[in-house]
Amino acid sequence: MNPRIYRLTEVHQRIDAALRSEQRRRWQDPFQVARLKKLKLRVKDLIHRTSLQPRSA
Repeated sequence: MNPRIYRLTEVHQRIDAALRSEQRRRWQDPFQVARLKKLKLRVKDLIHRTSLQPRSA
């Protein structure tokens, strides 16, 4: 696995954990939830774009 994809995947998992934690709270902060969702989607797009790039040997 590409080291950059690995790091991005770790970041994606941390954001997902923070999002789940925020959503479990009794009084959710809707702005925090929206921010985390956008950030998670941005990282997911970066993972996808990075995986499409040809690896230089």
